[in-house]
Amino acid sequence: MSASADRGGEHGIIPKYRQPRHLRTNAKRLRKDMTEAERQLWNAIRAHRLDGIGFRRQMPIAKYIVDFASPEYRLIVELDGSQHGKTPGRLADRERDLMLSHLGWKVLRFWNVDVMADLDGVCRKIMNACGREIRA
Repeated sequence: MSASADRGGEHGIIPKYRQPRHLRTNAKRLRKDMTEAERQLWNAIRAHRLDGIGFRRQMPIAKYIVDFASPEYRLIVELDGSQHGKTPGRLADRERDLMLSHLGWKVLRFWNVDVMADLDGVCRKIMNACGREIRA
């Protein structure tokens, strides 16, 4: 088995028909039970609303389910609640980010409160990460 296949295919994206059942089930549950911050951001970026950039939500990549991903830009957007500020959460996030980075993805992390308080600022940072000019 090649290293690429071991990590879930090109860039860790697992074709739907090859995803483990538990990953599909969990992703479906997460899409249904989004946090308020996830709903707000999804409303701003879904259907190519953010300057034509396409995103998927709760997308399996390698052994993880990421909050939002733009395969075209190899960009992952993660929204973090307070549990991510504690040591175990930070360590797990660091390991996850390293693995995803190794697969060719850039990971942006935002606190839920940042999305709720400054959605425009979060969207500007996402556009910047995609190399998009911010129009006035």
